[in-house]
Amino acid sequence: MNANATEPAWFKSSYSGSQGDSCVEVAVSELAICVRDSKDVTRPHFVVGREVWSRFVGFAAEV
Repeated sequence: MNANATEPAWFKSSYSGSQGDSCVEVAVSELAICVRDSKDVTRPHFVVGREVWSRFVGFAAEV
């Protein structure tokens, strides 16, 4: 996300623990997926392309 963009709409997985202490948050844009640590949202997030994210989620679902 660039400095001119609005803040992404972050959300946690439905598989997050009830304590909320071990989760990542994800924000979806047209071109990419942003991922950040929900325990420390002040740290920088990282960005992956939608195709890469899709392959990751597909792999994780198989495990």
